[in-house]
Amino acid sequence: MIQPAYRLVAFAFLVSLLSFNAFTQVQQEIAPPYNIKTVSFTKQGENVFPYFKLSDIIQLSFDDLFGNEANYYYTITHCNYDWTPSSQLTVNDYIEGFDNQRIQVYENSFNTLQVYSRYTLTFPNKFTRLLLTGNYIIKILNEDREVVFTRKIIVYDDQVSVPLQVKRARDMDVIQEKHNLDFAIKTQAFNFQSPLQNVKIAIFQNGRFDNAIYNVKPQYTIGNDLIYKYDKETQFWAGNEYLYFDNKDIRNAVNNIARITAGDIYNTILYTNDARSSKGYTFFPDVNGNFQNKNINLSVTNQNLESDYSWVFFKLSAPAFYEKKDIYIGGMFNNYAKTDEYKLEYDEKTATYSKAIMIKQGFNNFMYITANKNGNVDGEHAVDGNYYQTENDYNIFVYYRQNNERYDRVIGRGNANSENIIN
Repeated sequence: MIQPAYRLVAFAFLVSLLSFNAFTQVQQEIAPPYNIKTVSFTKQGENVFPYFKLSDIIQLSFDDLFGNEANYYYTITHCNYDWTPSSQLTVNDYIEGFDNQRIQVYENSFNTLQVYSRYTLTFPNKFTRLLLTGNYIIKILNEDREVVFTRKIIVYDDQVSVPLQVKRARDMDVIQEKHNLDFAIKTQAFNFQSPLQNVKIAIFQNGRFDNAIYNVKPQYTIGNDLIYKYDKETQFWAGNEYLYFDNKDIRNAVNNIARITAGDIYNTILYTNDARSSKGYTFFPDVNGNFQNKNINLSVTNQNLESDYSWVFFKLSAPAFYEKKDIYIGGMFNNYAKTDEYKLEYDEKTATYSKAIMIKQGFNNFMYITANKNGNVDGEHAVDGNYYQTENDYNIFVYYRQNNERYDRVIGRGNANSENIIN
């Protein structure tokens, strides 16, 4: 028989183990349910990548298609470089005030067939102000305090410069298909302590977290400068330009829309897209996955509340991919989510993939994303191919944790566009 003292010890050990696992678990973005749409970070009314300076105003908006003015709450968690919670920090260390507050700003749509309530969360607000740079995950909760969806953001300072150049790949096997990033980290403000261990970088293509590059150490140092001149470790598959549709006039078929049909809400049927992986580079001016909600009706006074929703019917001809890879529709409009709602379905009779998705009207960039059965992006076998001519935005963030410091702070950002690619 187990003695009471041993039971207490075993119970205490189990509690400590569970607490440790909670603090070491990598925080993943949780895609919203069907009724939550058009989740976006905005700055001065424009959708932006989830990167903000510590002094910036951070604004997160989303629509609830139930339109019942439900109560939503938010919590904020500071995370380490690897997106595990910063266990050495308390909430009071990185937040002035409180989180776990109700979102107080919401409005209802009007003059739309699809009703919805639009919620807007802004930081700083009267309850909450962020105090530290770093990775953060914002959780939106319902009235029962269940997680509805989560979004990652990066908050940074400009304490170091990150000169960045996009170059063609050095490997002849992929020279036509990849972008290589050549960059350095420079500062005269302070001296890095043990830079090979204490300095980390994260590299992003078009604001995406699903294909980001982590854990690349400096190749060498020159004084206090950290140099990254790798041939393979800092390369991205270049992809192709984003596709788009434009239904700002939701009743007329223009700009890649084959026809419009009416129902409870409008149906926007797009032309069939052919896989471009064997067709060579295609020049489409794009906005690198972004979107703009807009209704061009002259009587509209509030684009956020009077832009309607439509069923958008996508169709892709890519029989070569059948039963090999999963294909998803992605863009900033859905945060590149790999869920069943955005997964294409194959029709053997027509040899095409198709999907209907409810999307808010306006101008939308989108892409077809090839992924394995675990939802991991397979850039090498992209439906629309990879071409070095493709124009992409690249961002690099520099993380630094001094000896005996309790968290990973973000001390710099580098940015470049492959439109200025060099050999």
